[in-house]
Formats: sequence, C-alpha cells, structure tokens
Amino acid sequence: MSAATPAASPDPGVPRHVAIIMDGNGRWATARHMPRVAGHSRAVESVRVAIQASLASRIEYLTLFAFSSENWSRPADEVSVLMRLFVNSLQKEIDGLMRNGVRLRVVGELDAFEPHLRQLIERTMEQSAENTRLHLTVCASYGGRWDLVQAAQRLARDYAQGGVEPDEAAFAQRLAMAFAPDPDLLIRTGGERRISNFLLWQLAYAELYFTDVLWPDFQRDEFSAALAWYARRERRFGRTSEQLRRVG
Repeated sequence: MSAATPAASPDPGVPRHVAIIMDGNGRWATARHMPRVAGHSRAVESVRVAIQASLASRIEYLTLFAFSSENWSRPADEVSVLMRLFVNSLQKEIDGLMRNGVRLRVVGELDAFEPHLRQLIERTMEQSAENTRLHLTVCASYGGRWDLVQAAQRLARDYAQGGVEPDEAAFAQRLAMAFAPDPDLLIRTGGERRISNFLLWQLAYAELYFTDVLWPDFQRDEFSAALAWYARRERRFGRTSEQLRRVG
C-alpha cells in the first residue's frame, strides 16, 4: 500500500506506522572510549524499548533501518560483528516477539548474507508469521534506490507478460514493503538531518522527526517525545487547514 493518503489510524494522534533510522551507535561507543561494535551491542536494548513502546502505544507497524546497502563498505571486522550480532539477536529475541504477538519481517538484498543467516531469517519470519499485534520490519542490506529499481524491474517483467497496467499503484505493489502502509512518522537519531536512502518512495508524506540523541540512548522518554511531537502535527496531504476542519 502506498497511496498519497495512508489509511487512517484509529487514533489520529498516534502514528499507524513508525520508521526509525537508528544512528549513532559507533559515536556512542567512541565517546566512551569503547570499540565501535560496543555501541551496536548496546543498541539492541534500544530496539527492545522501541518495540515495547510501540506495543504500549498501539502502533501497528514499526520499521527499523538496521543495515544499509552502503554499510557493506565499512571495515570488515565491524561488518562481521554486525552479522554475528544479527544472528544472536534473532536467536535471543524470538521468544519475546512470540509472547508479545510481534510479527517479524526482514527486507533487503538478503542474498548478500551468508546461507546460515538467511536460513535463520526465514525460520524466524515463518515462526512469527501468524502474529498480528505489531508488524516489526528490519531493513537489512537495504537501500531505497535498490528498492525502486527492483520494483521497476518486476513491473517491467509483469507488463511484458501482459495484464498489468504500469501505474503508480502497480509500482507500489512491487516495492519491498508493499505489505505495509506508508510510514506516518520517521524518527532519525544521532543528529543527522537526512533520510540516507531509506524508504525513498514510502516517506513522501511522512512527518520527519530528527533528534541529536544517539540511538543507544534513545529510551522510552525519547520515544514518547517523538510521538507527542507527531500528535501536534497537522497532516494535510495537499489539502488546506480549512478543508481538514470541515471534514473533522
């Protein structure tokens, strides 16, 4: 689903879909004279906090930018640790996800991962496939430009085979996250003010919340502050304030 106006949340003050760019792990560790990988390990706790806060706020979709296509160019030892951390997190967190009714999906160029990790990802996704309380998506080996290209390629193939109208809706249905409504709120931690090749199509109408807080320090209060900021936003989707008031 990727229309200009996303499906409404039961509570307009609560985003239906929150996406997060989890930035600042390495800087958090460096500031404490620790190896960069220590920041990535500490970041797992912030992921748990975001999941619990989403469940408590009745957010339906939570999408986390964990590892971009560009991150493969980082030092080999850091990438290796990140992959091990990914494996360990999947193994440790699945029981908690199941208890809380969380469905996990991992999207991106998964063929880039080692076979063992791909198998673990597939097994974890299958295990949680019936859960509906929160749809958790981890974008790994993901890039927005890759997503656009693969969707265009799929649409071109389907069009060549006949029976597909190559319009906006057909394109959106072939994006990696076609199963989810577009994000209502994007949160980026770590002080940067850009979206860095994340969900380029899907973020067209998202509210963008930037904070200087580094991801390992992003706890429940910071998540609540982002939601409170979102609740004050007027989302017009091309309409005027007067039109919104008449509809309301």
